Amino acid sequence: MWYVSTRGVAPRVNFEGALFSGYAPDGGLFMPEELPQLDRETLCQWSTLSYPGLVKELCALFIGSELLPKDELNDLIDRAFSRFRHREVVHLSRLRNGLNVLELWHGVTYAFKDLSLSCTAQFLQYFLEKREKHVTVVVGTSGDTGSAAIESVQGAKNMDIIVLLPKGHCTKIQELQMTTVLKQNVHVFGVEGNSDELDEPIKTVFADVAFVKKHNLMSLNSINWSRVLVQMAHHFFAYFQCTPSLDTHPLPLVEVVVPTGAAGNLAAGYIAQKIGLPIRLVVAVNRNDIIHRTVQQGDFSLSEAVKSTLASAMDIQVPYNMERVFWLLSGSDSQVTRALMEQFERTQSVNLPKELHSKLSEAVTSVSVSDEAITQTMGRCWDENQYLLCPHSAVAVNYHYQQIDRQQPSTPRCCLAPASAAKFPEAVLAAGLTPETPAEIVALEHKETRCTLMRRGDNWMLMLRDTIEDLSQRWRSHALNTSQ
Repeated sequence: MWYVSTRGVAPRVNFEGALFSGYAPDGGLFMPEELPQLDRETLCQWSTLSYPGLVKELCALFIGSELLPKDELNDLIDRAFSRFRHREVVHLSRLRNGLNVLELWHGVTYAFKDLSLSCTAQFLQYFLEKREKHVTVVVGTSGDTGSAAIESVQGAKNMDIIVLLPKGHCTKIQELQMTTVLKQNVHVFGVEGNSDELDEPIKTVFADVAFVKKHNLMSLNSINWSRVLVQMAHHFFAYFQCTPSLDTHPLPLVEVVVPTGAAGNLAAGYIAQKIGLPIRLVVAVNRNDIIHRTVQQGDFSLSEAVKSTLASAMDIQVPYNMERVFWLLSGSDSQVTRALMEQFERTQSVNLPKELHSKLSEAVTSVSVSDEAITQTMGRCWDENQYLLCPHSAVAVNYHYQQIDRQQPSTPRCCLAPASAAKFPEAVLAAGLTPETPAEIVALEHKETRCTLMRRGDNWMLMLRDTIEDLSQRWRSHALNTSQ
């Protein structure tokens, strides 16, 4: 399968090329040149598969056996999920009043990003060992991506990882999950700024094509196609777990509620819908509501500032995966997508063309949820089910409660739960509840930490480039010594 940039200028690449890229050289994001279509028979066959089984089928479809033979692909995915705490890897909790919560957080760092990043790291290792190459991974994080990326590649001999975290904007647990990993290939920077601000030096570095090529740079943020690909499995698993029957014509709809910041899970869900999965998407955001405004009004523009919320991993103003959604909505029109995104980068404000906005609002429903509503939802879910939600999961569940309180017609609904409540004790306390903290999280507070500060006034881009150059030199010296 071939992949093209949403902006239409960069040359097309295969899955390996997309895997090792951050942004495409023209500033766009890689997408499949053509989307396969799944028929009813395939969906019925897939309906009995486990979550790992669905990941295997989707990856085989979008990677191709000529690049990665099916038996080797299956081994990589089994290895990726071997450290998950739940035997199902992903688990559906069926609660009162039709509330279905899909727990995506049974990986090492208690967040959904363990799912896609553990697979992506296995794919990287496979191709790096075949090509005898080294890469430097650069990641900006609002909380969970950094720790999951670190866990997926720590100790790898042919990968270094640089993580930029927004100092003071993550929870204490999220920060400790990153700064207590002391492996030689892990390099963590605490930036005196928010997650959107720390993305700027990363994007500037990736825009220097010669520098990226020279130092074999790549990203593991959800700009990376591999992550979106694996996340499609969330939607298939949610559908098959929640659909009442596959015997009806047409197949029944299931509503999937997607809490999101950078829109990676939304893009994955929309692609799943486009290839034939009968789901209706609801995107749920906190008070950083650019996606909600885009869906409701066609207003894709930045607010004055990022708002700090209890759902801190979603405190994002620039949902870069919306570019993938716009590209699909426009019928893969790279000229329209490029014009939109270049205007947004120039002015930080775009009003979607009427036709594009109409298609978006037909494809997606949206809701924006306040901190007060988050804590009320957490409290209500506990009162009704003795079930603790993390604040991000509560953003999704709040939509469910809104619908049942209005006695809306009942469509089967599944709320994606991106993280465990154990990672957010402050939010649990704010909801008047008692945090439940696993022993391995408690132990983080007693570990040694390592983190380099990027202060306001420092040249963040220069610090980043210097670190990358130093790591490349270190790898070249290592490779030279090994070959002698």
